Amino acid sequence: MFYWVVKAILGPFLHLVFRPWAEGTDNVPREGPVILAGNHLSFADHFFGALFLPRKVISLGKAEYFTGTGIKGLLSRMFFSGVGTVPIDRSGGKASEAALRTGLRILRNGHVLGIYPEGTRSPDGRLYKGKTGVARLALESRVPVIPWAMVNTFEMMPPGRPLPKLGIRPGVRFGKPLDFSRYYGMEDDRLVLRAVTDEIMYALMELAGQEYVDKYAASAKIEMVRAAREAANTGEQQD
Repeated sequence: MFYWVVKAILGPFLHLVFRPWAEGTDNVPREGPVILAGNHLSFADHFFGALFLPRKVISLGKAEYFTGTGIKGLLSRMFFSGVGTVPIDRSGGKASEAALRTGLRILRNGHVLGIYPEGTRSPDGRLYKGKTGVARLALESRVPVIPWAMVNTFEMMPPGRPLPKLGIRPGVRFGKPLDFSRYYGMEDDRLVLRAVTDEIMYALMELAGQEYVDKYAASAKIEMVRAAREAANTGEQQD
């Protein structure tokens, strides 16, 4: 109920101020379980990704969104609950398996599951290598996978920017369902999982028009931080 209240309040405001657009909404089934596999460009994706769909989109988000204290923690919990986020532990190992089971339970209940295969927001607007959890979900659940591409949200609200820029129209494109039935029963094969994941990422690249980078976004972020520190240290030494 809270999801629909938030959408009813925010939806008209977002349409009026930002004039978002959508393509391919008819590709998303009106009932039954489905996986929306999307690129992740910006915090703004949480606002605009599901705006044009008549169905609730449930996404998996890091548990830290729900464990904060004080007013900030309360607002964070309210926001992410309102946009359909379910908290998961993303520390890896057994936690990753628990996250997978949570996703499968959502799909078994007939819902729409939104997932970002990159695992984190793009640090520079490019599309990064997908993690294979999305492939395991697709093969174990045997439900359709819809590529879900956000457009212009990085330019509108890049990482570190607290408020979106006006004058940039965010968009979302929903691709045709991807059929992985030829791989059913092979969800324990690492090569199959990588092939399925790469096919999803290629479809996203085509829809979004992004440049693809064959490395994980989390690794790219670490490299950027390291490079910035080295540049700062070099500057200090020259001074």
